[in-house]
Amino acid sequence: MSSVDEARSDRLSAADTIAGLLAVASIVLSGIGMGLGLLLQLDARPARVVPVAIIAALVAARMSARFQSLALKAALFGALAWVVGMAVAVITDGPLL
Repeated sequence: MSSVDEARSDRLSAADTIAGLLAVASIVLSGIGMGLGLLLQLDARPARVVPVAIIAALVAARMSARFQSLALKAALFGALAWVVGMAVAVITDGPLL
């Protein structure tokens, strides 16, 4: 037995933590662009907000292998949010850009 502890591989690195936060931020931005921002009285402009959220999800996927599945789900949610947000903006005569 050794008195020196081995480095644990299940610990999160700084890049893993930032990638996870970036993926969650992407989901939040997608939700705001989809129309949930209207509930919070935020100016939801889906043509501006959702592409930024999708790019953030792609950066998170490239940054960490641990959170690639979360980033994939964030990117897919962003695509769905873009479609729903554009439809809500057209139906309610809201701004697109």
